[in-house]
Amino acid sequence: MDDESGTPAAAGTLYYAVGGAVLVELALGGLVEVADKKVVLTGAAPEDPLLAQACEKIAEKPRGVDSILLRIGADMWERVVDRLVERGMVRREEKRVLGLFRSTSLPAADTRHEEEVRQRIRAVLVDGETPDARTAALTALLSASGALPMLRPKLAWSGDVARRAKELERGNWGAEAVSTAVTRTAAAIAASTAAVTAAVVVTTVT
Repeated sequence: MDDESGTPAAAGTLYYAVGGAVLVELALGGLVEVADKKVVLTGAAPEDPLLAQACEKIAEKPRGVDSILLRIGADMWERVVDRLVERGMVRREEKRVLGLFRSTSLPAADTRHEEEVRQRIRAVLVDGETPDARTAALTALLSASGALPMLRPKLAWSGDVARRAKELERGNWGAEAVSTAVTRTAAAIAASTAAVTAAVVVTTVT
């Protein structure tokens, strides 16, 4: 999200990216995985209402990654924003333009967590540090959704940085403690998100 307006980066693939983030969170908790190209539950639904809602949708029937990403992400963005506001990380500001039209912006209020995440991503992609599972999954998802180049401050982009991001998308995390189920699931999510991103780019260009 832009720190001043709150406008999300890579808005064209936003629902898939948010759905992917929720699925990755469930996978890191050992609650879901991708088996036979379907997303399946492997644990009980957590107490967190956002994650519990996602588990309910997964439990309805076996679905492929593409389908479940959109099903989870379609109504998740507004709920995530509400939570960010509740936690004091962004502010919701409403005003009227020309005295007629109502406009809402979501400027950043507390950027400490955001800055920590950005530093971890930069350490992995630019400095070549081995990522923990969460940072690897998040970076893979940002790369697949096309949002990684929009990170602020900008990364020192290079062939090595781009190559490392793509390796993380494919599940090459270099973290032996992470189960193959987690890396397989994250790679499947990234692949589906990347395919949607490519389709959006093609549609926009043509």
